[in-house]
Amino acid sequence: MTKLSIERLSLGGKRVFLRADLNVPLEHGAVSDDTRLTAVLPTIQLALGAGASVVLASHLGRPNGTPSPQYSLKPVADRLESLLGRPVPLAPDCVGPEVEKAARQLKPGEVLLLENLRFHPEEEANDDGFAQALGSLADVYVDDAFAAAHRAHASIAAITRHLQPAAAGLLMQRELDALGRVLTAPARPLIAILGGAKVSDKVKLVDHLLERVEGLVIGGGMAFTFLMSLGHDVGRSLLEKDHLDTARRAVETARRRGVQIVLPVDTVVADGPDAPSGRAVSVREIPRTQMGLDIGPRTRERFAEAIRGAGTIVWNGPMGVFERPPFADGTMAVARAVADARAFSVVGGGDTVAAVNAARVAERIGYISTAGGAFLEFLEGRALPGVEALTDAD
Repeated sequence: MTKLSIERLSLGGKRVFLRADLNVPLEHGAVSDDTRLTAVLPTIQLALGAGASVVLASHLGRPNGTPSPQYSLKPVADRLESLLGRPVPLAPDCVGPEVEKAARQLKPGEVLLLENLRFHPEEEANDDGFAQALGSLADVYVDDAFAAAHRAHASIAAITRHLQPAAAGLLMQRELDALGRVLTAPARPLIAILGGAKVSDKVKLVDHLLERVEGLVIGGGMAFTFLMSLGHDVGRSLLEKDHLDTARRAVETARRRGVQIVLPVDTVVADGPDAPSGRAVSVREIPRTQMGLDIGPRTRERFAEAIRGAGTIVWNGPMGVFERPPFADGTMAVARAVADARAFSVVGGGDTVAAVNAARVAERIGYISTAGGAFLEFLEGRALPGVEALTDAD
């Protein structure tokens, strides 16, 4: 999937409408984690260095189409000023005469941050008139918000009907290159690691991956639905009884295609996530009154062995309730195993990225995606509106 890159645009004297994902956490009126801001800096700096001005746009939170001070991008503007070392004024809105005037007055090397796009219900409705108003603010369109690319919103999809060319920013291009490498030209064997709470969240992903991978490693809460589908009693562990048939079909499909499914053989059990400690038991011996909250030590070794021989690894979802220290060891062990592998590795999803950072192995991961939902939908093989809307490369 080759899309026009910002690197191929002639930007001197142009105004660039840059759709970014600046949806960052705030605490006490300030940005508490600027990872997504630093991720878009190279694209901003490239545009400014080429002699362009930048009209920067993003959503923040879910204000439900109504202006709200708690969802204002003012803290983001303040943090971007510090990161860029230049003024980043915040427009009073994202459309309207005052905003249009401010955009027209931008000089090369200047940045204007629009106020929260989702203060207008037309943004999430992909409204054409709203998209046209946004498009009138600039000369070219650049999308660097892969994390929002699965949304058919006005600033992501409809705007490209009014503002061309529509190019991928540097971050968007890196995401497409890394995920495209996993799906279209992976070094073999390709091993997928899936965790998290629910099978239902990843049914389509499992189906799609089973057509492409040599191995599927399954941990987290979703593993217990698979284990019960194979006849194990899982006690009070997280379970989706209405997806037992889904798990059975996946196991049968894997067997038919020669794909190895690697499931836990032991688990750390306790009365609940707030318990001060847990103990490891075989998955055949889970007490009826307790729940599995992490993979056990034998499973960690089993998973590490599967990961060790990979040529390409893709990982989404923790192995247990890793935010609680007694149940973090499994996820940390998988993070270290992925980092130690010689494979090209791609990690995505907020919890998974947090785990990689907590294990202090981020610098040894091949690519860390900034996306959650878009990451999963891309791996499911779905067409993402924000990607489809971009101009194809020659």
